[in-house]
Amino acid sequence: QVQLVESGGGLVQAGGSLRLSCAASGNIFSINNMGWYRQTPGKQRELVATITSGGSTNYVDSVKGRFTISRDNAKNTVYLQMNSLKPEDTAVYYCNAAVIRFYGWGPTLYWGQGTQVTVSS
Repeated sequence: QVQLVESGGGLVQAGGSLRLSCAASGNIFSINNMGWYRQTPGKQRELVATITSGGSTNYVDSVKGRFTISRDNAKNTVYLQMNSLKPEDTAVYYCNAAVIRFYGWGPTLYWGQGTQVTVSS
């Protein structure tokens, strides 16, 4: 089985920074795309950032220039560095990974448990 464990959420003042981590473990041959999503009550889950196995990144417009997604393939871990945080960034953040469990298999999507990020003004 595969598990994604998130850490790094918390409470921060506007303008501050947080670094989220998401480590995948279990039966992993390789991981294709990884990403971060966020969700607030009454709203759809929003894609925040994605990163390919080769390091290509994509961001939602609202976080460009403030957030940076990165990954450490040796540790099967994806990170989200969040700078210049705003109250509207407050949400539960979920990581996602497309995991190839065995050689020759297609990817299976897995989700982290979610971590709360709260930005106060």
